[in-house]
Amino acid sequence: MNLVRSELLKIRTTNTWWIFALISLPLWALTLLINWLQADALTSTNPAEVGDQAAQFEAAATPDALSSNLFTTGQFFGLLIIMLLGIIVVTSEFFHQTVTTTFLTAPHRTAVMLAKLVAAGVLALLFWLVTTVFNLIAGSAVLSAVGVDSQLGNDAAWRAIGLNLLAYLLWAVFGVGIGVLIRSQIGATVTGILLYLGGSIGAAVVIAILADRWGDWINNLQLLVPSLASSLMVTGTDIPGNPPRWAGAAVLIGYAVVTGVAGSLLIRRRDIS
Repeated sequence: MNLVRSELLKIRTTNTWWIFALISLPLWALTLLINWLQADALTSTNPAEVGDQAAQFEAAATPDALSSNLFTTGQFFGLLIIMLLGIIVVTSEFFHQTVTTTFLTAPHRTAVMLAKLVAAGVLALLFWLVTTVFNLIAGSAVLSAVGVDSQLGNDAAWRAIGLNLLAYLLWAVFGVGIGVLIRSQIGATVTGILLYLGGSIGAAVVIAILADRWGDWINNLQLLVPSLASSLMVTGTDIPGNPPRWAGAAVLIGYAVVTGVAGSLLIRRRDIS
């Protein structure tokens, strides 16, 4: 616990966390606007007008899916922010050349690694909590505006909110893992952003093209992309042609376990000088 408190003190006494918090606010607002427009389109369009995509359209227009999407608004950019904070939790030690002091004070490197994972998880929890409060307020207002009840008593929506917390925690682990693998703060940050944004957008485009050519079964490949698997977790309902939601959660947990174990082993064996 002393190590965890030490890691949290390092974060709290720098400008990093509130800079990321300020960046998150406009990104959340932009995502809310997009989700509002999407909800309005889904509730005002006749499924028969979308042809072959009618089944997917109807599933996405259900109260379960609409509320889950709105109550997890900001996940895409939020997970990116949390990943970057996880990276900084590790790389700041190398950037400020305090890592030697840290390991001399606490020689058990695995314990230090676990403390950094817990500290990153606490940050993830705080970011999730704040955005969820905003989402419950704004999401209920959007649902009312498009003619749907608030859905605050909807079990599917609350499951999506809980799975969204799991996604935040797992992406904090990914960030710490990347920070251990790439010591350079700039290098790790740029690599994380490129992998997240490039992987998400590129994979979505490629999978859509392949699915159009070879069939909907290709959509199962989105499970291989962590950011797409995160989105799948919080859909609130199973969308025809897409993998089940639990599969996205299982894959993300697997990635996080591998990342955390690999990071712990690497930080134990690597020369820090």
